[in-house]
Amino acid sequence: MRVSVTEAKGQLTDLVRRAEAGDEVILTRHGHPAVRLVPIKLPPDRATRRAVLEAARKSGAAKALPGPDAARSQDFLFGDNGLPD
Repeated sequence: MRVSVTEAKGQLTDLVRRAEAGDEVILTRHGHPAVRLVPIKLPPDRATRRAVLEAARKSGAAKALPGPDAARSQDFLFGDNGLPD
């Protein structure tokens, strides 16, 4: 739907409702598209964010492979005398 800015002044509430409902609303100036009204995507609520994080943790834990102990992960950098090689 295309509406001139001049016409939109009197219909703004209706145009916002239509955009929120998913209709594409384009405001024109001198017959050329100037702006598009789009609804703002609200951030997910706390419960949804927590669920996404838990799913990511479970997925990561399932893919994790056992490896060297982190306390000994840099031993290869040092010689038997404890000094850097």
